[in-house]
Amino acid sequence: MKKMILIAGPCVIESEELVFSVAEALQELNENDKIDFYFKSSFDKANRTSIDSFRGPGLERGLEILQKVKDKFKMQILTDIHESHQAKRASEVADVLQIPAFLCRQTDLLIAAAKTPAKINIKKGQFLNPSDIKYSIKKVLETRNESGEGYESARKNGVFVAERGSSFGYGNLVVDMRSLVIMREFAPVIFDATHSVQMPGAAGGKSGGRSEFVEPLARAAAAVGVDGFFFETHINPCEALCDGANMLNIKRLKDCVSTLLKIQEII
Repeated sequence: MKKMILIAGPCVIESEELVFSVAEALQELNENDKIDFYFKSSFDKANRTSIDSFRGPGLERGLEILQKVKDKFKMQILTDIHESHQAKRASEVADVLQIPAFLCRQTDLLIAAAKTPAKINIKKGQFLNPSDIKYSIKKVLETRNESGEGYESARKNGVFVAERGSSFGYGNLVVDMRSLVIMREFAPVIFDATHSVQMPGAAGGKSGGRSEFVEPLARAAAAVGVDGFFFETHINPCEALCDGANMLNIKRLKDCVSTLLKIQEII
């Protein structure tokens, strides 16, 4: 059976101590032979709602911490980039560069990421028609001199796409499960279960969320058929400096992953 891609970790690097605590708690998932695991955390959250929101330690300090996680826990690393100049440096540590949803059409950013050896996870914008993600994928594939297109070409070139919900009015997202099927024509699909329950800007200068819906949506995505899952997790989501309202604590994450593996085996 093909391994399930699992991307998990705290939204942002709050401290070296916190990141190490989460990584240690996730080690059993990293060692599971049914899972292709990537530890996720951001060195800079450049798209926070408010200028007063915590953004992270920055590029160099953040990559230093992620390198320590990689060395100590033997984990693959995923982190976001927001500007083209960050791609090369981040790829020296990260195995996967993630393109944020709001930036999924930014040609220069996609090309800069494609010029590195890293895999690329493109998060579909909340505003984007699912079928239009093929154009973002094509920018990466053509930069990597790939003449083919479709799922196999993207997989071979290390390109994923992530579903994280679509804007539904103000301060709300919905997940159209048809998008998982549509996007999987073009690339391996990751279901971003925790951002899909986010409520953008709904908490007075920051985003809210409904974490009770994370597990049901993840189970539904597994039943539809996806290649992997993205979860933000924390020792104590109530104390998280970013996205706490839609995160899972470690125990809930592990229970959810166990269920998803069973669903994957069935289908």
